[in-house]
Amino acid sequence: MTTKKQKSWFITGVSTGFGRELMKAALDRGDSVLGTVRNARQAEEIEATVPMRAQAEILDVTDESAVRHAVDRTVSCFGGIDVVMNNAGYGLMGAIEETSAAEVERQFATNVFGPLHVMRAAMPHFRAQMGGHVLNITSIGGLVGYPGWGIYNGTKFALEGLSAGLAKEAAAFGVKVTAVEPSAFRTDWAGRSLKHSSKAIEAYDHNTPRNWIDDLNGNQNGDPVRAAQAMLAIVDMDEPPKQLLLGSAALEEAAGTYEAALSQFREHAELTNSADFPES
Repeated sequence: MTTKKQKSWFITGVSTGFGRELMKAALDRGDSVLGTVRNARQAEEIEATVPMRAQAEILDVTDESAVRHAVDRTVSCFGGIDVVMNNAGYGLMGAIEETSAAEVERQFATNVFGPLHVMRAAMPHFRAQMGGHVLNITSIGGLVGYPGWGIYNGTKFALEGLSAGLAKEAAAFGVKVTAVEPSAFRTDWAGRSLKHSSKAIEAYDHNTPRNWIDDLNGNQNGDPVRAAQAMLAIVDMDEPPKQLLLGSAALEEAAGTYEAALSQFREHAELTNSADFPES
């Protein structure tokens, strides 16, 4: 079943991509959105689109106190908060050996601690009203490891774990949590937003995305406008899924990975079970 009503949203990273398209789609159907942006010009543009129902906040998601203020402002602007969407983040391309400690820390600060700050800020409101929905944009890279994306994979696997844990902790309060796992979509993720490791080791040239990433950008199969409609459908469901793959490539790759993993678990089941104390 689905339940449609006007909702109030807090969405991080609405300048481009999924965040931008979901904000537009939610506003078009009569919802209210406070979206986070990087500068004053972007904030002014958003607030001019639909006065009162479209609000913007200049925010660095790694600043926990600022995140809490922004979430609280959503409640004060709209009289409540129904959905938080963790969309802000970026890709970091480079083999694990190529990536510096500082680059790793920045990646985790944005892709993991940023969403964590949002979830922690939203939960008191959700508990008080006995309901709400968290959408976490992870990635097919949060389910499947890829060469050249090891650090990025680590952040998205972490966000998958946080989503799964929160879903069980928050269920008693009527709060839903969905991890959204897109494959490649035509956003700025593989273009302007993409970061590269500071070091490139020639030995990895044959097995990293730096040889093909430019050709992918702008040619991805995924349509962010259609993705936004899928996410609207999710938040209208009485019983939304805890995980939502977006894009046919995501479904194909996740299914193949999990089938191979299950086969390997069964192949080594005897060795696995041998680690228990013998039955008395």
